[in-house]
Amino acid sequence: MQVLERYVVQLYDGMSSCLTVDEARKQLFTGKSRRFDSIPPTRDALLQNVKWTAYQAVHIWGQVIASPLVPSPRHWGWITDSGKWRPLWTTLPEITKACQELVKCGGKKGCRGGCGCRRVSPHCTALCACQEEFKNQ
Repeated sequence: MQVLERYVVQLYDGMSSCLTVDEARKQLFTGKSRRFDSIPPTRDALLQNVKWTAYQAVHIWGQVIASPLVPSPRHWGWITDSGKWRPLWTTLPEITKACQELVKCGGKKGCRGGCGCRRVSPHCTALCACQEEFKNQ
């Protein structure tokens, strides 16, 4: 996984020194202002993709014989939904529900009572222009 992560980081930013996709996601989103659809997948999502690939390459295509012994896809990144198999994209919760650190306010001289970041957290986030004022609180 370490080699794959570094490879994926290089695909998204050839100049990055990040070793993990999660580090690269943070750097590209906060430091380079990349949109969510142009940053690498999370490590969890990458792991699920690796599982799908291994399952298909080894257990399906690797046994192209009359009666292959194919294990259940359940342990290889697939789940059942209404009786049909579908990919398990990630085991992490949706980002909007799990990551309040993506909230930012427009305050230039500090947060005030009604700003977005103060409603969800006692301090500014890494994306706030005024982050220094509340950074260590």
